[in-house]
Amino acid sequence: MVPELTSEEVRVLGCLIEKEATTPDLYPLTINSLVHACNQTSNRYPVVDYDEPTVQDALHQLRERGLARVVHSVHNRAIKYRHVVDEAFALDRRQLALLGVLFLRGPQTAAELRSRTERYCSFADGQDAEAELEWLAGPDPDPDGNPRRDPLVVKLARQPGQKEQRYAHLLAGTPAATENFDHAASPGGGAAPAGRAAAADRITALEQELQQLRDEVAEVKTGLEELRRLFD
Repeated sequence: MVPELTSEEVRVLGCLIEKEATTPDLYPLTINSLVHACNQTSNRYPVVDYDEPTVQDALHQLRERGLARVVHSVHNRAIKYRHVVDEAFALDRRQLALLGVLFLRGPQTAAELRSRTERYCSFADGQDAEAELEWLAGPDPDPDGNPRRDPLVVKLARQPGQKEQRYAHLLAGTPAATENFDHAASPGGGAAPAGRAAAADRITALEQELQQLRDEVAEVKTGLEELRRLFD
C-alpha cells in the first residue's frame, strides 16, 4: 500500500533522493544538511522554512513507514539519514529520479520532468520519460493479471490554457486536478538555464560541505571536553 505522507515528509524524501544523485560525496545527510536542503530556494516548489524539529519529526515518521533509515559511522559521530524509497517500491534509478523531482516541484509535464532529471539520470527523449511515468502510474500486473502494487503517479486532466497534461505523485494523496501548478514565476520554481542550475548545485554542495565540517569540528570539541574531564 502507498502511504499518504505529509508535505514535510515528501520534502524530506525528495531532498534525500536529490542529494544522493547530485552530491553523492555528501550523502547520507546530517540533520543540519537536510534542513538546509529542505529550505533551498532553487529547484523547490513551494519554498519552505523548516526548523530542525520539523525535519526530525518527518524523519521519525518516514522511518516508521520504512522509507528512511539512520546511518551510523565509526568515523563520524554525527547521525546521518538516507532514503530507501527505491527498495520500498522496487524502483530503478530513472523511476526514482522522476518521483524525486515530483516530490520537490509538484506536478509537471513529461518534458519538464525529463529536463529536470538531467542531474539525476538521462532519458533518450520525452517519450522515454513518459514511458517510465506511465509505468509508475500503472498497476504493474503479475502473470495472472493481478496488480502487484498501487500506482505511485497519476496523469492529471489537462486544464484550460495547458498544452500538455501533467503528472503528479500519489504519496500525499490525490492532488486536485483544478489546482494551479503553473509555478514558473515562483521563487526558485522556474526551469533555470543549465548554467544557473549547475552553479546553484555547486553552491549548495559547498554549503553542505561547510555544514558537515562545522559538525565535525563540534564533535572534536565535544571529544576534547570529555578527555579534559577524564584527566581533571
